[in-house]
Amino acid sequence: MSLKHIIVHALFILAVFAAGGAIGAANLPGDWYQSLQKPWFTPPNWVFGPVWSVLYVLIGWVGARKALYGGERVLWVMQMAFNLLWSPVFFGMQSPLGGMVVIAGMLATIVAFIAREWGRDRLSALLFLPYALWVSIAAALNLAILVLN
Repeated sequence: MSLKHIIVHALFILAVFAAGGAIGAANLPGDWYQSLQKPWFTPPNWVFGPVWSVLYVLIGWVGARKALYGGERVLWVMQMAFNLLWSPVFFGMQSPLGGMVVIAGMLATIVAFIAREWGRDRLSALLFLPYALWVSIAAALNLAILVLN
């Protein structure tokens, strides 16, 4: 890997991590979220930070690949926009319904990205599989909170 590739990957990972961290810090769950009825499969709070940290590294790595080698750049940007919008809608606006709309768009975009990249850039598609799995769990959690509350 050339120095240029290393720098691009590092910049994408840092940018995604910084954006996700900033949005998360500005939209903490707080008392409102704690007061909600949650389903039995709700992960413990301590799981979210490490999982999102790993996912943001993967998302950033894939973003760098799209910047360097082409492919589904628009879908990558779209999933990132949905990703960064979810916390302000769900936690900031305290809207499980709005969060459900956003996370459905995020999951659809992630799945479309994987499908479109599967034949062109298998590595990027594979790196998005854990992301798709986690967002599927998050969407189920979002839906359950919507139904239970």
